Amino acid sequence: MYSIKVLNDDDKKISIRLKGVSLQYANALRRICLNGVPVFAIDTVDMIENSSVIADEDISHRLGMIPLKTELSSFNESDSRVMLVLDSGDIQSPRTITTAELSSQDEVVKPISDKIPIAYLAPGQRVRLEAYARLGRGTEHAKWNSANISVLTNTDKEDEHVLTVETTGALKPSEIILTGIDELSKRLEEFKENLGNLK
Repeated sequence: MYSIKVLNDDDKKISIRLKGVSLQYANALRRICLNGVPVFAIDTVDMIENSSVIADEDISHRLGMIPLKTELSSFNESDSRVMLVLDSGDIQSPRTITTAELSSQDEVVKPISDKIPIAYLAPGQRVRLEAYARLGRGTEHAKWNSANISVLTNTDKEDEHVLTVETTGALKPSEIILTGIDELSKRLEEFKENLGNLK
């Protein structure tokens, strides 16, 4: 008999006790929670104007690594795209452009914080761009990791483990766990089906 008990849960981290679950399954869940749960990340950037000293590629990379809030129930993984727009305007005095100026066409899919720096601009410099975010998984690139950490520790009892997951902010920690369990179940069913086809 297996059971799952939440030991602690807050906005950033969750710890659950898995009882009666083998190490192999518990570790598979750990890996899925780290990089197998889909989240949004900026994947394509169309640079309209960039007169800053930062290369287009560097700004695009910074945008890609910004965690974006994600609502999985509203999007299909195979067909999901959200546009975000940034226009620094005319800079009169030196200032840092942050995610507060990155506006999204979607109510939910937006940076987890308004304070993440994107570029430092001097007077006369300007950055205008259109960025496109899509659902992806960390197995493709780390920018799609749903968790910062996903750690499995053993207890003194057999087939009992504690899984701790810390979110990037894209999803609630409990959502990562629940989606991870669904994903693991789906993968096991697919594996069984493939084995059946071999007979």
